[in-house]
Amino acid sequence: MEYIQAVVDPSKQFAKDSIRLVKRCTKPDRKEYQKIAMATAVGFAVMGFIGFFVKLIHIPINNIIVGG
Repeated sequence: MEYIQAVVDPSKQFAKDSIRLVKRCTKPDRKEYQKIAMATAVGFAVMGFIGFFVKLIHIPINNIIVGG
């Protein structure tokens, strides 16, 4: 019985803490949502350009090494 209690008690505490966290959370307003979306879009664009330029540099280097 103690083994079951040792497994159930942490699960109950985790569930209680999770419910408390969800109740305290609030949805972002429109301005905050747009700010987050813009930051994400800029991050995607920056990573895309970095990947593009790395590939652009490595294609000629690879052709020189392979000798194609």
